[in-house]
Amino acid sequence: MKNVAVIGAGTMGNGIAHAFAQSGFRVQLIDVSENALKKSLETITKNLDRMVSKGTITEAQKQETLSNITTFTNINEGVEYASLVVEAATENIDLKLKIFKQLDEACPEGTILATNTSSISITQIASVTSRPDHIIGMHFMNPVPIMKLVEIIRGYNTSDEVTKIVMDLSKTLGKIPVEVNDYPGFVANRILMPMLNESIETLYNGVAGVYEIDTVMKLGMAHPMGPLQLADFIGLDVCLSILNVMYDGFKNPKYAPCPLLVNMVRAGKLGIKSGEGFYDYSESKKAEKIASQFLK
Repeated sequence: MKNVAVIGAGTMGNGIAHAFAQSGFRVQLIDVSENALKKSLETITKNLDRMVSKGTITEAQKQETLSNITTFTNINEGVEYASLVVEAATENIDLKLKIFKQLDEACPEGTILATNTSSISITQIASVTSRPDHIIGMHFMNPVPIMKLVEIIRGYNTSDEVTKIVMDLSKTLGKIPVEVNDYPGFVANRILMPMLNESIETLYNGVAGVYEIDTVMKLGMAHPMGPLQLADFIGLDVCLSILNVMYDGFKNPKYAPCPLLVNMVRAGKLGIKSGEGFYDYSESKKAEKIASQFLK
């Protein structure tokens, strides 16, 4: 298994492509947008340059990693020789189902189709294909080149053989795979998102401010960043989408998104990606300035 196709050139897609390419795999990075592919390669290059400056890799390893990546705007062309496809498109169920239908038709019979979804049912995705035993979840953590965890999610029909292949493959990337079952939010987001949502509720209810909430969690619970900063980092639209998936899946009000989160997403305040969320990122991406609406 040396040819890996990655669908989507956004934050997660370029990170996944980087991780595979650096481990010696031939990567076909696919996105409908030429501009997104260009930005993705620029990001990967910048991240590799940082690793070279730190002495983590050599200049030769950087060049080899970049040479392992080929870009495509056509899915059928990009997956023609892939042994594994990792879909990392937007967290939207309709889009993912459409992509997997196309992948099922375009990919060789034995190709494993993985999704980087952080909450959507693997079993539902598999149901639109003719190979449900070859569909699996590979939920990488952001930033992919650095974070060690990969949640490996088995759908209802995912085979033992495919699960073992993907678990072993994750280890070759220097990752630590953890196998979980297919329920809304899996493990990582089932635990994380209610915490982030409760932090937003705490702010919404006026219990404390942005700085105070994040400081309590950083100093009191030894979290590397506060929950509101983390929500900004993930993207408030992504947080809302995952909470909605869990709320729909469990029908439990504890997963209902906070009205403040809903309104911020409607207003386009999505966190770092939009330049403002709970913090103002117009001058720095280090969450040093609280957004004006949350200043006392």
